Amino acid sequence: MTDHNRLTPASDWVELVATDADWDEIAPDLLRTMLGQLVLIRGFEQYVLELAGAGLVHGPAHSSIGQEGAAVGSVLALADGDVINGSHRGHHQFLAKTLAHLAPKGLDPTEEPSDEIRHLLLRTLAEICGLDLGFSHGRGGSMHLQWKAAGAMGTNAIVGGGVPQAAGFAWAHKQAGTDRVSVTYFGDGAVNIGSTLETFNLASAWRLPVCFFIENNQYAVSTHVAEATGEPRLSARGLGFNIRSWRVDGMDCVAVYLAMREAVAHMRNGGGPTIVEADTYRYFHQNGGFAGSAFGYRSKDEEKHWRQRDPIDQLAEHLVRRGVLTRPEIDAAVQRAARTMALVGDELLEDVPDGKRRIKPSLWPDPSFADVGVRGDLSEFAGESFVDRDTYPGELAEQTFIDAVAGVMARRMETDETVVVMGEDVHRLKGGTNGATRGLKDRFPDRVLGTPISENAFAGLGGGIALDGRYKPVVEFMYADFMWVAADQLFNQIGKARHMFGGTGAVPFVLRSKVAMGTGYGSQHSMDPAGIFATAPGWRIVAPSTPFDYVGLMNSALRCQDPVVVLEHVDLYTSRGEGPVDNLDYCLPVGKAAVRRTGSAVTVISYLAMVDLVLQAVGDVDAEVIDLRWLDRASIDWDTIGTSIRKTNNVLIAEQGALGTSYGGWLADEIQRRFFDWLDQPVQRVTGRESSPTISKVLERAAIAGVDEVTAKLTEMTR
Repeated sequence: MTDHNRLTPASDWVELVATDADWDEIAPDLLRTMLGQLVLIRGFEQYVLELAGAGLVHGPAHSSIGQEGAAVGSVLALADGDVINGSHRGHHQFLAKTLAHLAPKGLDPTEEPSDEIRHLLLRTLAEICGLDLGFSHGRGGSMHLQWKAAGAMGTNAIVGGGVPQAAGFAWAHKQAGTDRVSVTYFGDGAVNIGSTLETFNLASAWRLPVCFFIENNQYAVSTHVAEATGEPRLSARGLGFNIRSWRVDGMDCVAVYLAMREAVAHMRNGGGPTIVEADTYRYFHQNGGFAGSAFGYRSKDEEKHWRQRDPIDQLAEHLVRRGVLTRPEIDAAVQRAARTMALVGDELLEDVPDGKRRIKPSLWPDPSFADVGVRGDLSEFAGESFVDRDTYPGELAEQTFIDAVAGVMARRMETDETVVVMGEDVHRLKGGTNGATRGLKDRFPDRVLGTPISENAFAGLGGGIALDGRYKPVVEFMYADFMWVAADQLFNQIGKARHMFGGTGAVPFVLRSKVAMGTGYGSQHSMDPAGIFATAPGWRIVAPSTPFDYVGLMNSALRCQDPVVVLEHVDLYTSRGEGPVDNLDYCLPVGKAAVRRTGSAVTVISYLAMVDLVLQAVGDVDAEVIDLRWLDRASIDWDTIGTSIRKTNNVLIAEQGALGTSYGGWLADEIQRRFFDWLDQPVQRVTGRESSPTISKVLERAAIAGVDEVTAKLTEMTR
């Protein structure tokens, strides 16, 4: 007979139910604060729907009416130094955290809101309306609310997109030796997203103080949670990751508070991550002021059932029962909140002759602000004495490229305790798969982090560390193709963060990755991502081709307050060239190319390992060869390129990678726009073929560009 031994989960999973005795034990001032927050948030949301109905909110208005109890109950269990991030339906999360920040001793619903709170409501409303007065000058709108000083690190329009960042905040808290915690709010839709599940695993493995707060409002747009998963009790996910989990009635503010208080205590005591699932309900459709029943996916009876359990009504009953407030005082608080929002709205709106209202024209952002802050202004380099090969004062000696990679990383970790390295196998194999982190795990055990195979999670975690600001993450992707696995974090989150949240917040994030075409690793391990990153706003791109350049460019990347991708080509790792003997601290200037060979007949522009192939190919051709070194739009050295073009009147852009993701495509277009009058012929290009490189040695060589292709093109251009 087969034995079946019942297994016991490693972590607890409980449902917490608040009793009248629990309600009676809550301090009256805390109950008053709960009501004060709830009525202000409800009044705010109702006013937003009014504006949306009048066409004054451009874009979505994801109302949280009905869900306020979960946000308020959870936030009031936090300390001011704790941080949160939230979802696209995040007004209530943001307001709960910022109200608690402004009123740390509590919020009295019987009093008029303070000037500070009115200003908070004004700036939040202005942001939702897209106005310059908003926290992000109108760029973030309804779905991207951030006030870092208050611990509100940003709400997020990508379902599940902010979850990995919250783990990064938690890592920074833990690494800094604090007992602070991080809370990430998301809904029933996000609980099935890969980035969320990856982050569950990573947070549990590293015992990070992060709470995954699931606002289960029953519907992802119109799809009921029971349709989307075989286990609609979403906190059950914790069992699979050894995360202690709570399930609670999200309409019961005190129950949420009690569950969150237990979760926070668990995290502060070093117990690792937690999950709190709050069953709640959004009264309106996904967007706007109509009920879900108007769209046919839920019934009026269901909506009535949930409205009868309204969090404000439940709290009011207990306040009256306990004699904390009277019914007239509660009604007056609701009316006061509505009146406050009307007055706040009057600061943004004005009457027009047709009897309607409009946004005051003076409040809109200046159109010239549209691109400001895509990247920083590089003021972090003020006072830096840049050097280059021709001005370097120290001794140089031949060395391998990978020795320069390992050497400068070791030096930076030695001199800067904020640098942290993470990636797959970076802590093993004597320095990862190529030796770039050689010896670092032994020297800096708490700052060299070997990760699970989960690029979306650990890239996003690194992004959270960067946004926190106390540490500088260096994230390694074993192959550039893996960037597609983490595309949301790289392009929607990290690359856009500075600009989206107003243009001033630093994002000091370095991504290292290798280009491996020519190594026989096939279509999914061989791409050159330069062309992709060049079209993605926010990123700076570094492409070193010599040991000397690698040291200086990596130092500049680590000083930069923008996200920087440092591309490395496998062919370069074993190559030899001049590098520094005893100085690993110099920086190469941002946006400065290198002329590797002078000439007057044709300008050849290239980067990475293709530079050496170009130098082999030019032969007797009177060609000037430019190594770009910096590839992003903001850092292209147009002075060097322009000087060369005015001399040669011919341009060839040479790259190994595939035609479809070509870096040279946009560069050729830009050159022709800038220098058309000096060109004797259109800009010519050498690229790989449309296909990705494949395993066959013959087919792989046919798919990528090399010396022969450059030689043939130069012959065609100069004959």
